[in-house]
Order: sequence, then structure tokens, then C-alpha cells
Amino acid sequence: MPALTPFRTTRRLAAAGLAISLGAATGAAETKGTQTKGAEAKADKKPTLTASFVARKPPAATQVSKTVAQRGGVNPCDTPDTGFGLYDKWTRGIDMGQLIMPTNKRFARGGQFDVMFHFHGHESARKEWITVMDGAVLVGIDLGLGSGPYESAFAAPEAFERLIASVERAVEKKTGHPAKARKVGLSAWSAGYGAVQTIIGQKFGKQRVDSVILLDGLHCGYQGQSVNALQIQAFTDFAKASASGQKLMFVSHSSIIPPGYASTTETADFLIHEVGGSPKPSKGAGPLGLELISRYSQGNFHVRGFSGNDKMDHCAQLGLYRDVLKIHIKPRWNTPRVSAP
Repeated sequence: MPALTPFRTTRRLAAAGLAISLGAATGAAETKGTQTKGAEAKADKKPTLTASFVARKPPAATQVSKTVAQRGGVNPCDTPDTGFGLYDKWTRGIDMGQLIMPTNKRFARGGQFDVMFHFHGHESARKEWITVMDGAVLVGIDLGLGSGPYESAFAAPEAFERLIASVERAVEKKTGHPAKARKVGLSAWSAGYGAVQTIIGQKFGKQRVDSVILLDGLHCGYQGQSVNALQIQAFTDFAKASASGQKLMFVSHSSIIPPGYASTTETADFLIHEVGGSPKPSKGAGPLGLELISRYSQGNFHVRGFSGNDKMDHCAQLGLYRDVLKIHIKPRWNTPRVSAP
């Protein structure tokens, strides 16, 4: 389980590694008696008093786990593979990782295309991607255990810019025409957040990245009773930009309690606090046996919290990917659709 293995001690104390209410307007699957959509939106936007954030570990009630049978007979860490859909198989030839492009060459209409860079668990992400996406390019990058390698890979300010340029060349080669990336997104599961953190902390990344998806992957150290805010400042800035409507950010967390550093629950709660809100208790059945326990939305900033404290609960977070793409990314990007050639 990547996110729970010991991680190297770095400046950031980097951690090793739905049809339910993912959108601000999809509350029907949640507990009866919750506020109406309009009331929820207003409540989410209501600012809190400027008080110091106190990190709180997931409560005992969330420390649960389910068997494979209780998850519908599917192991979240080994989900069925339905192939590549409208996409070609993985190809290399880019600066880092590999990519899948639509089989139909018309996906780069007008010489532009959209691209998502996913870090950690690229095969699981691909299984979800092909069920809903029909035009954007997916780049998958896996660099081993721990967030350290992901941070180091993009430490040079020009690394991400070069990576995008290499993807543009790959698209040009496939389509036979000049192509430039239009919308650019970053998604990560578990330790992959290290790459996202570095990229959006740099000038080019801040300007170029439109959307960020974090699936049970954001850790940092503690500072007194709070999390170490400096270590995750880049995410705080992006959350604020998303809450104001400039960017888009989706964050999910399990209830796993790691040893000696902040959990994904605590870091998600901190981001919510920084945009002036607090998580709202909620209930709902998610994919692969996940159970929703909290939610928060303000503008284009969305957080969903789930119970569960074992390896399968961590893997199951990747099952959220398809709905995040469908509900948030596709409408925002409006990528031209392609069909089978």
C-alpha cells in the first residue's frame, strides 16, 4: 500500500503514499433531511471567524473496514480491466511516463487538445478514465513509493514545461498536424501529490494548470496543534483560486491515520478552513464500498470525505476518478468529443 509505507524525511515530511454527491448539485444520494442545494451552497460560502486551525485525527467511528464481499465482490486494489475504449494503448516517446490518445485522429481539432497528467497508479486511473472520457489525452506517471521521487522529478522549474512540449510533439506525430495543449490538469492518488505540489508551486505551473484532483493523497508534518501550513502552501493557494472560480480543485480523503504526520483528513480540513468553511457531515454510498461521511463545496473547490482505514479503502479512492471527470472536468473543459474511427 504505497501511501502507508515509511516515507523519507524531507523538508516537507512527504508521505508515502460516484455517482454520489461529487458535484455541488448532486446531493440526492446523501442523507435525507440535508439542506436544499441552494441552502447548502450558501452555507458552504459563509465565512468562519479567523481562528487558528486545530488538526483533528479521524474519529474512532471512521476506523472501519470492509471485506471484498462487502464491496460487491470487487477488490478495489485489483479492479476488472475493460480495455482502452476509444483510446489507443499506452505509448512512450515523451519526456516522462506514457500516454494514451484517442484512436480517432480528429481529437486535436483546430490544432488544440486537452491533457490530464496523472501521478501514481496510472493503470487504475486509466480504467476509470476510459469509461467517461472521449477526447482528452491522459498521461500516466509512476515513480515508485513515497512522494519524494515525484517532488524531485519536477524540481527544475522547466521540467513540467518540457513535459507538456513533449506531449505536444507526440500529438503532432499522431495527427500529422501542429498541436498545442489547451486545458491542462493534474490528478494524483496517494504519493503522487508530491509532483502536483511541486508543479503548482512554480510560476509556470500556477499559470498553466487549470484543474487539480487529489485522491486520498495530501500529507504534511505538524506544527504545534496544527498542520505545517508552509509545507502545503501551494495547495492552499490553489484551493483559494478554485473557491473563487478561477481554477478547479477536487480533494477526497479516507480516514486512515498515518504514523507521525498529518492524515489526508487533517490536510483536507485545513484547506477547507483556509477558504473560510468547515466540512459538512453527510452520508452516501460511494464506489467500491466507500462510505461518504463529509462534504464541502465553495465555487470550484470540492472536498469529499470517506470512512475506512485499510488498504482497500485507500485503493477505492481511485474509483472516484470517473465521476470527478464526468461531473467536474468534462463540463469545465468542454473537450471536443470523438467517436471510434
